[in-house]
Amino acid sequence: MYHSLCLMRGMRKVTGYVFGSIWWGFGLNLIAYLIASHVAGGCWYVLATQRVVMCLEQQCRRSARCDISSSCSNRVCSQYPLPASRCGGNSTLTTKSFCFDPDGPFRYGIYEAALPVISSNSLAVKILYPIFWGLLNLSSFGNELSPTSSPLEVVFSICIVLGGLLLFTLLIGNIQVFLHVVMANRKKMQLRHRDVEWWMRRRQLPSGLRQRVRHFESKTWVTRGGEEEMKWIEELPDGLRRDIKRYLCLDLIKKVPLFQSLDDLILDNVCDRVKPLVYSKDEKIIREGDPVLRMVFIVSGRVTRCQCLSKGKIATSILEPGGFLGDELFSWCLRRPFVDRLPASSATFICSEYTETFGLDADDLRYISEHFRYRFANNRLKRTARYYSSNWRTWAVVNIQLAWRCYRMKIKSDPLTPVIINDGIESRLRKYAAMFLSIRPHDHLE
Repeated sequence: MYHSLCLMRGMRKVTGYVFGSIWWGFGLNLIAYLIASHVAGGCWYVLATQRVVMCLEQQCRRSARCDISSSCSNRVCSQYPLPASRCGGNSTLTTKSFCFDPDGPFRYGIYEAALPVISSNSLAVKILYPIFWGLLNLSSFGNELSPTSSPLEVVFSICIVLGGLLLFTLLIGNIQVFLHVVMANRKKMQLRHRDVEWWMRRRQLPSGLRQRVRHFESKTWVTRGGEEEMKWIEELPDGLRRDIKRYLCLDLIKKVPLFQSLDDLILDNVCDRVKPLVYSKDEKIIREGDPVLRMVFIVSGRVTRCQCLSKGKIATSILEPGGFLGDELFSWCLRRPFVDRLPASSATFICSEYTETFGLDADDLRYISEHFRYRFANNRLKRTARYYSSNWRTWAVVNIQLAWRCYRMKIKSDPLTPVIINDGIESRLRKYAAMFLSIRPHDHLE
């Protein structure tokens, strides 16, 4: 039952659409920055390489003793300007390439920082440094750029500045939307808490009840974000409402063992009628003897089932995600002749922790069972309902324990000791009393 499309989390997909779009916008901004930095840095590296090649070609044309291949070596005339024929007598040869000297007379402008990258033999440096350069200048709007008079270099610098401004504008827009939504929800939460506190003071509720109300409100706000999603979903057109609730609920409902054998038409009707319910810790969902108003299916959290037995003893069990309660309604809907009086709960159900559930009201369950009786009145569904029913399980456990104790008493007794009739009668009376006090669940599916 820990499924990613559980009902309550599915409902929060709808109400959390704004938050999701905001975070998606942040993600897109980050991806856009990385892509733009990669592109800008790649273009910067290519243009810088072209500028170095231009410098080498110029030096080779001015020297009769060098060509482009020798200019790429470390022996290039360093005098500037060079004679048209050959290097003058006062010139010297240096092991430092003229075109790779950032302090030389050849101006590189915004490509000056690329010289160590071009001369490096490390592939990682050639890949990462251009990306870093692009990210640095896009985030600073090209503030550190000092282009030369080259038209291509000036146009590239303008593109860097405009690209940085565009990306920053998109980021600021997403931040403003996020802050607006956060502040609006915070204000709404404060107003809600203020109204609740005012109402509790007006009604003079005791401190224990006030604390329970505050705890429930805080948990509900965290879960639903203060949105009444079911209220506005019900206002949608019928077809759209059914499709949305099917998308949100179907995968979860199929995980409920009671509904696994039903066809899609019945499941669509179930999805259209279920309602999300949340309960705080130690909250009673229903008490023993109270009329059962709905079937409750557990999505997350745990529920403790308590049933009073004979001599003040209490049978307890734990319902986990995938379990359900209120199965008395299931047989009540199929009872013939039908009785309008709702069945009484055979146990008390208390939430052991914060619990998310969805409920199917008695009227809705009756509607579905009457219109699709051909699917509900079958042996397979009856066995499934009995197997997962907490009432049937408790009854079975009591009888198994009784049988086990009788067996233990029988094997411990001495076979040579004569059996006293009164003790046998008393034992049978205790057995029958225990069986009758552990009432067999009432089943109208037969």
